[in-house]
Amino acid sequence: MSLLAVGLNHRTAPTSILEMAAVSDDDVPKVLHDLLQAGRVAEAVVLSTCNRTEIYAEVETFHGGVADVSDQLTRITGTDLSDLAPHLYVHHDARAVSHLFSVVCGLDSMLVGETQILGQVRAALRAAQADGSVGTTLGGLFQTALRVGKRAHSETAIGTAGASIVSVGVRMAATVWQPMATGTPDPAQVAGPASPVDTVPAADALAGRRVLLVGAGVVGALAAAVARRAGAADLVVANRTVARARRIAETYTAETVPLAEVGDELDRADLVISSTGAAGLILTHQAVADSLARRDGRPLVLLDLALPRDVDVDVRNLPGVTLIDLDTLRTALDGHPAVSDVESVRSLVASEVGTYLDRRRAHRVAPTVVALRAQAAAVVRDELDRLHTRLPDLAPRDWAVVEGAVRRVADKLLHAPTVRVQQLAASPDGDSYAEALRELFDLPRETPAIVSAPDLREAP
Repeated sequence: MSLLAVGLNHRTAPTSILEMAAVSDDDVPKVLHDLLQAGRVAEAVVLSTCNRTEIYAEVETFHGGVADVSDQLTRITGTDLSDLAPHLYVHHDARAVSHLFSVVCGLDSMLVGETQILGQVRAALRAAQADGSVGTTLGGLFQTALRVGKRAHSETAIGTAGASIVSVGVRMAATVWQPMATGTPDPAQVAGPASPVDTVPAADALAGRRVLLVGAGVVGALAAAVARRAGAADLVVANRTVARARRIAETYTAETVPLAEVGDELDRADLVISSTGAAGLILTHQAVADSLARRDGRPLVLLDLALPRDVDVDVRNLPGVTLIDLDTLRTALDGHPAVSDVESVRSLVASEVGTYLDRRRAHRVAPTVVALRAQAAAVVRDELDRLHTRLPDLAPRDWAVVEGAVRRVADKLLHAPTVRVQQLAASPDGDSYAEALRELFDLPRETPAIVSAPDLREAP
């Protein structure tokens, strides 16, 4: 069996596709029923929010499972697979676990650290449970994911990370125009208090400045709000999807331009705040250098809030350019509920994924170990019965010695292989060792009744 996560989100699909892929609460039971009827899906959970539609499934085979789940998504959207495929992502086994844990912690949200996703994941699990489409595998996985999400929000300040990053970044940018300010702002001078509200720049911090926003997601909207509160004179929004840019422009009285015209707007902007989430660079060294030649010596501040980066780090070597990126913010936000908390949650997710996978591998080996010991116990019992028939007059005390010796021999012979296969179960190829043990000892394929379903929500 394989674990899959197949879906599309705000990073991979435009709003129009996400709207078509949305699954209402009333439609979830039919989608789950159709998935299980496809023949290669054993368990399924549908997670549909305003920014994502994902199907998590336990499937018999990887390729067959991907085909069944993808077909279901094409029926939901009413599009051909060839049109939908460029927007889909597929995560398998360990990557599927890591993706779900990241989603429930808010790391994959448009606004990093948002808490609404916790309730949405919980609702998706309950819907699957009510429909009978979730069993031991996905039930345990989702329960573990919810526990990880609660840990992330209780042990860190991830819930305020997105707003803090934008606010502190704009504060640092504003210091460039303060009297005598030169070069990259000193993080120590702008490190704000713990509350993200207190990190909002002063009302005149960007007075008279023209601000260009590259990217119209939640971070872009936050940046627009912060820039307006800081007194920005002009606000321009550039985005690949014009409709999203217009929504921000209408809310914050801004202009919109196509993403392709960012180079021209770069000449006029004082501050550029970029947060697209694109795979490649949006502002290259050459593009910024060309713009500097047309700016008549006016300084340019680039605030790169994207991960991966939108701005080439080498631009900080250009005269008149100040680059503030997540690395620059790291010092200012040390101990602040922002970047440091994002990194802490990423570490938490990585640790929890490893623990979950170790337990999962160990459980897969457990039936083999139980079957081997059960087979050995049966052999010992049969041999003792035959021996008892041949030696009917053996004294009870002597018989106890013989029986104990035979059982100890069997236990000692089994100890090394069973302990070793359990240790090896934690390795990526753990299942192969259990398979070898089954072949060598001709063990039955069915799971012995003595083996119960695992509870993967808590560590053993």
